[in-house]
Amino acid sequence: MPGDDDKGSKGKIIPTTSPLYLHQSDSTSLMLTQIIFDGDNYDLWAPAVRNGLDAKNKLKFIEGKVKKPDEDNDDDVECVAWRQCNAMLKAWLRNVIDVKLHPSIAFEHTISEVWEELKNRYSAGNAPRVHQLKGELMECKQGRLPVVEYYTKLKTIWDELVNYSKNTRCTCGAAAEIAKEREEEKAINF
Repeated sequence: MPGDDDKGSKGKIIPTTSPLYLHQSDSTSLMLTQIIFDGDNYDLWAPAVRNGLDAKNKLKFIEGKVKKPDEDNDDDVECVAWRQCNAMLKAWLRNVIDVKLHPSIAFEHTISEVWEELKNRYSAGNAPRVHQLKGELMECKQGRLPVVEYYTKLKTIWDELVNYSKNTRCTCGAAAEIAKEREEEKAINF
């Protein structure tokens, strides 16, 4: 064809394993999670969104690992694919954010900027949240709750506390002993 040359981007195809690949079933109406971010539930919502994006092979976008291609090649297949993915991910994120919060992210250009803005604004600092969770754990009583509900309540607190704990690498073998102590502590709480 006139104007097409073998060195151009016309023949490039985005591989299905690439984060730049959008499946034909991907649409702007996709819900990454059933949890809607309302400004107060970031710590519950963010991991659910990350999981949804990981399932779609798009996690690297919010992490900033998929860089915007050079705009000099605006018609390049990868540049077009990046713009489409970025727009799609912004739509997916808006779908799981309460409408009242949309104006606060409307003018961010990239999905990684949107994600970073939300994280900086709404992510609770570790120390106050850990303190709050430990207080909840101390006050958690079974009372009239069925065992299943009581255990679920405890497990939710334990899991969030683990989320805030620092994961340091242990070379002395004490990690297994620490994990055993934590499990014994959980059994005592229960």
